[in-house]
Amino acid sequence: MEKLNILIIEDEQVIANRLLRMTKHFFGQTLESIHHIDALSEGMTFIENHNIDLLLLDLNLNGEDGFNVLKHVVGHSFHTIIVSAYKDKAILAFEYGVLDFVPKPFNESRLHQAFDRINQVTSSTEVETSLKFLSVFKRGRQHLIEIGQLQYVKGARVYTELYLKNGAKEVHNKSLDALVQVLPNHYERIHKSYIVDMHEVNQFIAESGGKYAVLLTSGEQLPVSRSRYKQLKLKWLI
Repeated sequence: MEKLNILIIEDEQVIANRLLRMTKHFFGQTLESIHHIDALSEGMTFIENHNIDLLLLDLNLNGEDGFNVLKHVVGHSFHTIIVSAYKDKAILAFEYGVLDFVPKPFNESRLHQAFDRINQVTSSTEVETSLKFLSVFKRGRQHLIEIGQLQYVKGARVYTELYLKNGAKEVHNKSLDALVQVLPNHYERIHKSYIVDMHEVNQFIAESGGKYAVLLTSGEQLPVSRSRYKQLKLKWLI
């Protein structure tokens, strides 16, 4: 694991101290830096001026709504884990693409379970994502894309290209590895460079020379890794 830069936005000092201790215990030598901020405005400023890999965010900070931060950072490259007593907001939080929702009061085991998701290569079967949209930045503004419009994703170095069902293409700041962790389970990693909505797959194709592919409803053909072909075909019975 690469060394991580972590930001905690939490207004209760006792809880912040627990988060700091438990986070340091979990990541150990893989932790590059960890910062704690107790106010939303300062947290937003920190995010805009520093590179972080993980945000731990409370949803109620001195009466301010943490969703104001969440809505702003949903299009950024880093993961967000919510740590909040407002359990009724968990579903909405997942709609914004958070990696996990840790309800207060929490113990070290539950927090570490959330941290474990950072290393998972697929979305969790235990925490079914309800992601409803992705956010992209265009000309300095945030634009929301309904998840139902997403046909497939192509890796583009540290970014990803979103290919939509209407033929449009958008660029997202999250990597392919990060996106596959928060997308609904019917989005599968079919290749090192592609994630596809399996509901858009019409056919699996085995070509000569040991090459494999899927044919989409749009008529496009995408490559499938040899190691994933049989498992995907059996799972989806296409």
